[in-house]
Amino acid sequence: MPPAAKVPTLFSRPPHSEAVAEWTARAEKILPTVDADRDKAEAARASSPEVYARIAEFGLHRMCVSRSLGGGQAPLSAAMSVIGLIARHDASVAWQIGVQSAIGRITDYLSEDAARLIFSHHDKLVVGSVHPTGTAEKVPGGYRLSGRWGFASGFAGAAWIVSAARITNGETAGEVRMLFTPVAEVKPLDTWYTTGLAATASIDYEMDQVFVTEAHTVGNAALVAPPPKCASRAYGIGYYDFGPFLAAATALGIADRALDVFTELAMSKIPSEGTITLSNSHTVQDRLARARVEVRSAHCLVADAVRHADQFSETGGDELSALIRVSCAKAAEAATVAVDTVHELSGATSSYRAHPLERCFRDIHTVIKHIQLAPANFEMVGRYLLGGGLQTRR
Repeated sequence: MPPAAKVPTLFSRPPHSEAVAEWTARAEKILPTVDADRDKAEAARASSPEVYARIAEFGLHRMCVSRSLGGGQAPLSAAMSVIGLIARHDASVAWQIGVQSAIGRITDYLSEDAARLIFSHHDKLVVGSVHPTGTAEKVPGGYRLSGRWGFASGFAGAAWIVSAARITNGETAGEVRMLFTPVAEVKPLDTWYTTGLAATASIDYEMDQVFVTEAHTVGNAALVAPPPKCASRAYGIGYYDFGPFLAAATALGIADRALDVFTELAMSKIPSEGTITLSNSHTVQDRLARARVEVRSAHCLVADAVRHADQFSETGGDELSALIRVSCAKAAEAATVAVDTVHELSGATSSYRAHPLERCFRDIHTVIKHIQLAPANFEMVGRYLLGGGLQTRR
């Protein structure tokens, strides 16, 4: 048999800093557990307790929480490297760590006491839904929270949950707030039967008249801006400018995995009724090179956006937000095209559930459904570039 294909060094993504090297070394330690659990988790539609325990053991569940609260406060580039590496092994685990990292950013907007209670007094995940599909009635000392929410990725490993809701005075609904509650106070609904990211346990859940103290809430409008400066703040970048990077990291990790798998497959596979391996097909050579450079370009584009985020986190405003959104949406688009390309070129091989390209195909097409990576970002950024305000959706 021909030797396994090895991607040339210039196409790889080596650590760019000591922090990236340190955090990816931590991530590498959980990979054997992730690999061993992957198929069982897909069938169970949730990662195992062993995976969640390893995530916590190496601090990946608090990777983007302030050091003063017991977190890692990893640079954004390091967090993305961790998520991308894990996505090459199991996109469901990478997605959960990405969601956890994004929600961990809300610590920068909570009081230190509230942040410490919600994020530092246990080693489980803090998950939730940021779409305001519930209501919270204002009452003395806090709110009464009711409603149904979806996409609570990581619920199986969570201790607390955050839910977006519109505040009411008993009659009309107004501002949106994020409200934190222990998962023991919510009713989980077995709804996560999906195409990809099958093991994320991204279920729906309900609450009815659950009391939430004022200190455990944050106004959604505040999350658009950089968090106030304080001793426990981990990052200067706004919450909504942070999340797209983490979602894009998962998408790019899936694409990296798919390209590597196909490159190895192409060295030995001879198509039905064919006489040469895929690796000797001029069409395959051309399309693989195009896919590789598109994904590499996406990595570079997002890395450039990260540098802008680091430099202009507190002053960039809508200009920075627009750059981040369009860069991450483009990365997701490039990742999807690459996965689709090698899924097609592999022929019937990628039709089987047992083949990793089949899972890459399902996972990438689920990842890109998230609003942070949706094609609507191009339209909204185009509107901004033409003099309109920067919107999330029209």
